[in-house]
Amino acid sequence: MSRDERNQERREESWDTGEDRVGEQDDYRVVGKNERRVDALKLALGRGTYTDDLALEGTLHLKLLWSPHAHAHIVSIDTSAAERVPGVVLILHHGNVPRIPYTTAGQGHPEPSPYDQFVFPRKVRFVGDRVACVAAETERAAARAVQLIDVEYELLEPVFDPRRAIEPGAPVIHDEPEAAGLPDYDKKRNIAAQMNVTHGDIDAELDRADLVLERSYEVPYQHHACLEPHVALTWLDEDHRLVVRVATQVPFHSRRILARILRIPLRRIRVVKPRIGGGFGAKQEILLEDLPALVTLRTGRPARLMLSRSEEIVSSRTRHPQLLRWKSAVTKEGRILAQELDVLANTGAYGAHALTVQTCTAGKTLPLYRANAYRFLMKTVYTNLPVAGAFRGYGGPQGFVALECHMDELAEKLGIDPLEFRRMNVIGPGHDNALAQALGEGKEGPPQKIRSCEVLECIERGQEAIGWDRRASLDRSGVVKRGIGMSCLMHGSGIPGVDMGSARVKLNEDGSFNLHVGATDIGTGSDTILSQIAAETLCVALDKVVIYSSDTDHTPFDTGAYASSTTFISGMAVKKSCLGVVRQLIEAAAEMWRSRGEPVSTDELWVEQGNVRRPEGSPLSFSDICLSTFYTHDQHQIMDHGSHMSFECPPPFSADFAEVEVDTETGAVRVLKYVAAVDCGVAIHPASAEGQTEGGAGMSMGYALSEHFVFDDTGRVLNDTFRDYKQFTALDMPHFETILIRSFEPAGPFGAKSVSEIPTDGPGPTIANAVANAIGIRFRELPLTPEKIRRAWIDHRTNVEELVK
Repeated sequence: MSRDERNQERREESWDTGEDRVGEQDDYRVVGKNERRVDALKLALGRGTYTDDLALEGTLHLKLLWSPHAHAHIVSIDTSAAERVPGVVLILHHGNVPRIPYTTAGQGHPEPSPYDQFVFPRKVRFVGDRVACVAAETERAAARAVQLIDVEYELLEPVFDPRRAIEPGAPVIHDEPEAAGLPDYDKKRNIAAQMNVTHGDIDAELDRADLVLERSYEVPYQHHACLEPHVALTWLDEDHRLVVRVATQVPFHSRRILARILRIPLRRIRVVKPRIGGGFGAKQEILLEDLPALVTLRTGRPARLMLSRSEEIVSSRTRHPQLLRWKSAVTKEGRILAQELDVLANTGAYGAHALTVQTCTAGKTLPLYRANAYRFLMKTVYTNLPVAGAFRGYGGPQGFVALECHMDELAEKLGIDPLEFRRMNVIGPGHDNALAQALGEGKEGPPQKIRSCEVLECIERGQEAIGWDRRASLDRSGVVKRGIGMSCLMHGSGIPGVDMGSARVKLNEDGSFNLHVGATDIGTGSDTILSQIAAETLCVALDKVVIYSSDTDHTPFDTGAYASSTTFISGMAVKKSCLGVVRQLIEAAAEMWRSRGEPVSTDELWVEQGNVRRPEGSPLSFSDICLSTFYTHDQHQIMDHGSHMSFECPPPFSADFAEVEVDTETGAVRVLKYVAAVDCGVAIHPASAEGQTEGGAGMSMGYALSEHFVFDDTGRVLNDTFRDYKQFTALDMPHFETILIRSFEPAGPFGAKSVSEIPTDGPGPTIANAVANAIGIRFRELPLTPEKIRRAWIDHRTNVEELVK
């Protein structure tokens, strides 16, 4: 039995008793340590190979013609002038490609998203929709040919406001007969998804409440801003199979959906994910690999397509804008009785992730505070604007803006400190998360119980770090005023009953191991974390594990890098496969000793530091065992594989705090300090967990203060460059303090749960609450731009002066 198995038995015994297990990770040798990343040297030397770093002879270069109209039928396409451009090889459009409905959403089969997209539509639905694609010998020739394609459009009335889109008589955006969706899909009313879920008797709770508060909130579009844009390269291998080298988070989903679009057997497609320059959900879409694949299949030549930054902003995917109405019923003592959330989400022209992002808006927020009853109502609506999709946080950042601003407003109405109000109502260990079960993936999911939860410790440590006690006494006498705000957060670890990961590990003659995983490292360091889990389980140093990932031909299946699932799901698959190898090592070592006349029982053997040990006598090294199994009696390869799917989705928790400075003359907000106290279980690689926290929070600080799309009256995005689309940069970041709060999650590998998405949930409400504390004005719409704040301050002063008169 391995040391890990003995520890596991001890933990399983303690799970039922609820004993404190926080200190157990101190026994670990690799897990919980800031080991050097397995790709650190490669990155430091600039040797990381990305999709576009591979140049193949004879590659055709692709450029796209995008729609200049928000809503129009394509009457005709004349490509004759474009075809005469020297170097043009092929032009694709709706008239010469398969017409097969599909979704670009990289989700498990069957995808919970409507099949409302085609390679090229006959009707364009937003400014930036696909119209045609040119393949040429050079990028310049392709770009020139695109300009010469003559398209005749029949203009249709567009609809840009989701409220207008569901009114009677609104233009119908998806009127094609082939489009199909989920049971509640109602394309005649422009509804891509809808839901109505109630838990408990909410009307009774509203009736007996001392206070019922209802407020509305609005959150905007946001661009992912991956450093590497969407890019794909395709070619035919020596067996005439299609190879797709693509920046993707979901190589196995990409292969499956490509097979549908291209109408070729899945076995004829190999998808390879090289190093990737950021994903954040944008690359959980099968967004462009279909076009170079079609060109390669028709010409037999390699084909390459990469989007420009402007194309990325307009024509890839965005965060869902939402209108949220939050209603709460509370007692005068501050006990929450019921909560109701109504969401109207704008999915834009197509409905990828239209259902599941919004269910997560509710599933990550409503259960955070104890209540007797909940109600969630949701509609995700088509408009003639850019397409929303998966985005880091996946509905959480939108929902927490409403929830946590609402919590502050409730506390103010009740005369209770906002921190104490949260502490009174937040959930804890043993809580049955019935609402998350009811929501599921658009249908009821498996039961959920909170087993690891240190949110109260997060609150305590965070308020100490920010100096919460200073909040009432901050200087607000001058033009520049200071304030402190907070929020509590929870997220998830994978999709229960849906996500699955696999791993395979084999022993080499020198005592090292090859680890094959389908999991996708998108810059998060998951290759390192999965290697740490393997090394800890096998009881070897990290450099004894060589990892291979993300190749549909050569690595086992994995659903992909999304839903904060990699460590929790794929990590358990790695652990299972390694435990199988440990058992084989012990059995082989026992056989070797027995063949020498030294009887042993496998029950008394364990692995440690690259050896199989016994109570007495010298150990056997993994290298010696491998050589024996290769070349002596009963030759065989020591290897094993493991798959893991979980019906549990243990949430990480966080308490975030911000101190801000608001200049009332200019409206500018400066974040002075940000504290995130995060319970992510046992952090496998603490430095990576801290990096995830700071990076995710930085991303959402821009969401809070500056990022949004500006449209003209035709639906065109006006700020489609980094010059005009204002993100938070390193120069804007405040002093940041990450506090990792240890808990032990029994369902996760070595007590771990997720950390990558919860940091994006906090900055929106935390900064909004801090601004309200600074200037006494409550904002319910993001971003908090200087213009908004300045106007509100002028109105506020005018109202005060009128009252004085």
